[in-house]
Amino acid sequence: MKQEPYAFTIEMDVRDYECDMQGIVNNSVYQNYLEHARHVYLKTVGIDFKAFTEKGINLVVIRAELDYKSPLKSGDRFAVGLNMVRESPLRFAFYQDILRLPDWKPVVKARIVGTSLNGRGRPEIPEELDRLMVNPW
Repeated sequence: MKQEPYAFTIEMDVRDYECDMQGIVNNSVYQNYLEHARHVYLKTVGIDFKAFTEKGINLVVIRAELDYKSPLKSGDRFAVGLNMVRESPLRFAFYQDILRLPDWKPVVKARIVGTSLNGRGRPEIPEELDRLMVNPW
């Protein structure tokens, strides 16, 4: 498979305890992989969840769509690639792929939609986050 151009990619390994009785990664674990990739990406571009929270800004997921393509097994190495896109004035989405290495076989395709809540609990995208996003509309 041809690798997609991603704004960020991180490689990880499947750990034994992430697998279910069938010997494959439990479906819920993939969300952990996706979230970890998002957090590491944001940290590398200067967005720190703790610092945002201390300023009264909360980044929240409001929708998660996952398409499972093929399973990972214990010991597999994989990559999570992502792109962040502005979807509306108050929403952004992470388009993420989990790909088994070394053949880049698709494992999961995901769209994770989020927003940012200000100190009053109202949606508001801070400038630091806004500058990271592609605005297709």
